[in-house]
Amino acid sequence: MMRVNSQQQPGTHYDAMTSREQRTTLFFSVQDKVGALDECLGALRKADVSMTRIESRPSKSVDPGYDFFVDISASTKDVVQRVIEEIKKVDIVKDVRCVSNLDAVGVEQPVAEQQQQQQVPWFPRKISDLDTFAEKVLEMGEELSSDHPGAKDPVYRKRRLEIVQKAKQYRTGQPLPRIDYTEQEKETWSQVYTRLRAMHPSYACREFLHVFPLLEQNCGYGPDDIPQIDDISRFLKDCTGFTLRPVMGLLTPRDFLNSLAFRVFHSTQYIRHHSDPYYTPEPDCCHELLGHVPLFADPNFAELAQEIGLASLGASDEDIEKLATIFWFTAEFGLCKEGADGAIRAFGAGLLSSFGELEYALTDAPEKRTFDPSNTAVQKYPITQYQPVYFVAESFKDATAKLRTFNTTMQRPFQVRYNPYTQSVEVLDSRDKVQHFARSIRNEMQLLTSALEQI
Repeated sequence: MMRVNSQQQPGTHYDAMTSREQRTTLFFSVQDKVGALDECLGALRKADVSMTRIESRPSKSVDPGYDFFVDISASTKDVVQRVIEEIKKVDIVKDVRCVSNLDAVGVEQPVAEQQQQQQVPWFPRKISDLDTFAEKVLEMGEELSSDHPGAKDPVYRKRRLEIVQKAKQYRTGQPLPRIDYTEQEKETWSQVYTRLRAMHPSYACREFLHVFPLLEQNCGYGPDDIPQIDDISRFLKDCTGFTLRPVMGLLTPRDFLNSLAFRVFHSTQYIRHHSDPYYTPEPDCCHELLGHVPLFADPNFAELAQEIGLASLGASDEDIEKLATIFWFTAEFGLCKEGADGAIRAFGAGLLSSFGELEYALTDAPEKRTFDPSNTAVQKYPITQYQPVYFVAESFKDATAKLRTFNTTMQRPFQVRYNPYTQSVEVLDSRDKVQHFARSIRNEMQLLTSALEQI
C-alpha cells in the first residue's frame, strides 16, 4: 500500500540507512578449496574487525568457486581499506570489493565508480530484505488522523492496533497472519462487496471480470466473510508468482515500488470504520482485495507492475516520483481500451474500489489522454477529489512495452533482472554478470527453437 502525493518528496526515507550506518558489506569470490573460508576469515581476524554476518552462494565468475558477502563493523576508510588489503593477500581470492556504505567509508576506488555508487540509494537484493520495511510506514496503521471516521472510537482503535501488530511482526517465510474478523467488520465488508460486485460488470476491464469469479471459487471471496490474504496469496502465486505481504500502513513510494520488483504486494488487513462503509480516507482491505488483487492474477498486468518495480530499484528520487506517478495513473486510476469498438473500461484499483469515481471516470466529464509514460510521469494530480485527467492504455502489453522504452531514459547506471528461482535481484554491472545472463538467454532460446521444431 502506497501513498503517492504530488506535494511530497517520494523516496527520501531510504530503507535501512540508519541501521547500516556502522555496517559495511564486503564481497569477494574464492576458488573452491578445502579451508578456503577459514583462510579468508583469518584475514579478517588479522585486520581486527568484528564480522556481523556472512552469506555464501555459488560463484557466477569463478568456476568452481563461491561468492561471499561479509558484513563488518567498520565506518572509516582506513579500517575498510585494511580489511580489503588483508583479504587480497589470500591467493585463492579472485575479487574483493565493498558493495555497500561506500558513501560513509570512502573506500578507494576509481573516481567514476565511487561517484556512481554514492549516487545509488540502497535497495533490496533478496526478498527477505523486504522485512526492513515492516515498521517503516508514513501514516495511518495504528495511528489515525483526526478526520478519520474511527479516530474517536476507542474500540476501533484498539482493534486496528491488534491487526497492525501482526503485520509489524511478520517476516518473510512465516505463514501470513490470519485475522478472525468480527461480525461488525464482516457486515461492513458485505455492504462494500455487494455494491461493487454489482457495478463491476458495467465498468471493469475483461481481465478483472475473468479473475473475480476465480477468487470467489478459490479464495473465499463473497459477501458473507472477509477473505484471508494467506489464501489469496497462494492463489496469486500459482497464477503469476505474485504474493501478498501484510503491512501496517502507508509505505514510502520507494519501498512500495521496490517490493513490486519481487512480485510482492503489500496489503492491509484492517477495514474501514463501520459508521461510513462507503468512505475511507486511506487504503484498507476493501481497496486492496476488491481493487488491486484481481489483476495481480493476470499475467500481463503482473508483468506491467513488476516492470515498474524493477525500474525503481536504485532509482533517483526524481525517477521514483515519476514511476510513482505512472503507478498512480495505471494501477490506481488506469483506464484501458478493449473490444473492436475500443470501449473504455477501468483497471485501476482506486476506481474499481470506489463507487462514485468508477462511474464518473467513464463519463465525458474528465479528460482522457492516451497513456504515454513520458507525459504521464509528470502529470500533476489531486488526492482528495476525483481525477480531472485519466490515461487510457491500449492494453497491458502495450503499456509494458512503452514503459520499458521509458525506463531506458532513466539515469540509473546499471540494469537489473529478477531471478525467480532465488527470489533475488541480480545487478548487471560487470562483464561476468552480463555474460552469465547471456548464457541463460541462449539456453532459453535453444529450448524455444526445439519446441518450435516439434510443433
